[in-house]
Amino acid sequence: MTSDPNGAGPRTPASAGPPGAVGGAIGVAPAAVAGAARAGIATEGETVPTEPSGVTPAEAVDVSALLERGRALTTPVLRAAVDRLAPPMDTVAAYHFGWIDAQGNPAEGDGGKAVRPALAVLSAEAAGAPPEVGVPAAVAVELVHNFSLLHDDLMDGDEQRRHRDTVWKVHGPSQAILVGDALFALGNEILLELGTVDAGRAARRLTAATRALIDGQAQDISFEHRERVTVEECLEMEGNKTGALLACAVSIGAVLGGADDHTADVLARFGHHLGLAFQAVDDLLGIWGDPQATGKQTWSDLRQRKKSLPVVAALAAGGPASERLGELLAADAKSSDFDSFSEEEFATRAALIEEAGGRRWTSEEARRQHTIAVRTLEAVHMPERVRTELAALADFVVVRKR
Repeated sequence: MTSDPNGAGPRTPASAGPPGAVGGAIGVAPAAVAGAARAGIATEGETVPTEPSGVTPAEAVDVSALLERGRALTTPVLRAAVDRLAPPMDTVAAYHFGWIDAQGNPAEGDGGKAVRPALAVLSAEAAGAPPEVGVPAAVAVELVHNFSLLHDDLMDGDEQRRHRDTVWKVHGPSQAILVGDALFALGNEILLELGTVDAGRAARRLTAATRALIDGQAQDISFEHRERVTVEECLEMEGNKTGALLACAVSIGAVLGGADDHTADVLARFGHHLGLAFQAVDDLLGIWGDPQATGKQTWSDLRQRKKSLPVVAALAAGGPASERLGELLAADAKSSDFDSFSEEEFATRAALIEEAGGRRWTSEEARRQHTIAVRTLEAVHMPERVRTELAALADFVVVRKR
């Protein structure tokens, strides 16, 4: 938990911003939880509308092409990096990335959304450099991101990722740990072997982001054993666990392109708030997402007792549904047969979260963080095309279904 240096209690994470960032943002108003039922807020869970503003340039951007460009530039370099790993780690990593199946045969697995590579490539262009300059940044961030996924799947006991068995289930926990560690080390190696001053600056940002990511995972795990977590604590955790690496992705490409610290810090602020929007949507999908789209079980986060934003906001809202939810979750924490709960029991908890306003509030928070992120881009000079494409990626983050 981050405390105020004057002893005034915890800082609101949304106003703190990422390490080294410039300026601040709006904090979380407690009244927002109680007043979650404002008109015009989406309740679908899977998608969150952005502020209505008519047709914008960002709406004309082909986001799928941006994602595919980032993937196409990054994947050959990423595969070459993974090939450096000693056997059998190279094979295990290849399975995790979806390049081979469990028997070692070539596969066309789902490699994820590729948002981070797209951001890293655009980041370089924001600094006036060619997109290829951002490729080492994209690869480094992808390696660290997948290090976290390998470890998270093991710690959370997740058996499915991207519609197939996770590494620890196929190759065992030891390989999941070792390959994760190897990917983390490889990410820093990819940057440092460039041998430039800017590469050293980028590596420092990657290291700081990784430390924040690990802090966030530790916070997330600790929350599972607590009856109550505040909205502010949850946002701080998600800012660390998700926001830090997205902030890194959209800033270190620019650093490799020669951007000064001010430009990199503003881009990092954009990525930080984008990460909070991204995670808010992820939290909605973790409860109400379609398993066919997400590749995870129904009520996934409820099965893991996660104190995600919808849960925390619902518990903070007050009222009969909030109180009943609190009673059930407290009993769940002590239950010896929790793993055998029926679909109906999880559906009851999800319904209470929605009735208490947790789903609606989280949708609103995703939209609010999206708005802050896009407005942040106004504070730095860059080609207008790049600014528009970054805004389009931000739009994609809050309307995705997986």
